[in-house]
Amino acid sequence: MPLSQLTGTLLRERRLALGLGQAQLAGGAGISASYLNLIEHNRRKVTPDVLERLAMVLGLDPAALAEGGGAQLLEALRTTAADVAGGHWQMAVIPPPEADRAQDFAGRYPGWAATVVALSRRVELLTRTVETLGDRMSHDPHLSASLHEVLSAVSSVRSTAAILAESEDIAPEWRARFHRNLHQDSERLAAGAEALVAYLDTSEDADMTSFAAPQEELEAWLGRNDWHFPALEAGDPSVLEPEIAALTSGAARALARAWAIRAAGDAVALPLARMQELLAGLGPDPARLAEAFGADVLTVLRRIATLPGSRAGLVCCDASGSLTFRKPVPGFAIPRFGASCALWPLFAALARPMTPVEQVVETEGLPGRRFLTRAFCQPRFPRGFAGPELREAAMLILPDPPGGASALALGSSCRVCARGGCPARREPSILAERV
Repeated sequence: MPLSQLTGTLLRERRLALGLGQAQLAGGAGISASYLNLIEHNRRKVTPDVLERLAMVLGLDPAALAEGGGAQLLEALRTTAADVAGGHWQMAVIPPPEADRAQDFAGRYPGWAATVVALSRRVELLTRTVETLGDRMSHDPHLSASLHEVLSAVSSVRSTAAILAESEDIAPEWRARFHRNLHQDSERLAAGAEALVAYLDTSEDADMTSFAAPQEELEAWLGRNDWHFPALEAGDPSVLEPEIAALTSGAARALARAWAIRAAGDAVALPLARMQELLAGLGPDPARLAEAFGADVLTVLRRIATLPGSRAGLVCCDASGSLTFRKPVPGFAIPRFGASCALWPLFAALARPMTPVEQVVETEGLPGRRFLTRAFCQPRFPRGFAGPELREAAMLILPDPPGGASALALGSSCRVCARGGCPARREPSILAERV
């Protein structure tokens, strides 16, 4: 069992918290008080046998003592420190964190260390939420239509009410008509407001309601099933019909049936066992896997992203740039509508059919995260040479460990991006003091 350099410090902190003297703890563990004193000051290594006896007396897990505060907590602290030092979390009022003291901090004050990590994750979550809401407010046609309906109803109610309040000589039949209009417009206002609230309350983690777009309902259904249906491995999409029939809207059901047919075809073209075997040997390289199977690259991209337990994200679009499929991945904000720096590799591939695009990217946020993106565009001609060219592009999103190749820095959208010196900036950021 590997021992941490802070094992002795942790022993001492726990002993003092329990109100035990060195002699009491040493006696309970069957060692001398002088030996325990050297251990607690990290001047003498402790054997696994002695550590186990000390942990038993103190009511601790020996593994926790050996790790010196928890490997996951320590790694999270180091990630946060690196992000602050890298400039993603700009706070001029505090000095940069001492990354080399992370183990000391986690060992001495595990509660405070966990609080710092939790706050860092909370800030990251709020950052992603702001990005999502900003994207929705700017580009969501459903939200725009709902707001227009509410404003229209408010204007009608106000106009009718003003006529009734300011006109004293209205004929009874006209007054009755105005009252009916006022009643109808108020009902329309209530219905529009209810629809708007329900739509804004819909989150990616919640079940989609009838107010959500069909594509959102489809993605929520797939997400609840971890993006994989074992029953489709036999190649029969009809097995999902009972689940598809339970979806709210007819449009969502149509999208789900189309997705099931395609996923079943992908499963037949790239059998699960063979796919997992080659993936382990060749890695997630879509071109090499496509060649090994004799399949097209887009099929491989979809299959990698929807394997059981896959951590890969996927986003697809058509020639117009409209997103037709989104499988999110934590830390990588995929917009629902409009353009985004996160889609840069996808659109680069869309502009260059049949040319693979590979790019390591780093997202903004707390912490900034690195991803390996692999994008590909494939044209098809459903009506032959005389017909239109239809393009479909897909981008696979894979977590990338730090310390590798240089990464392309991505923001969310120019309006809320805090990265300075970007040559592709289209408009000033509302965080202008930082850019």
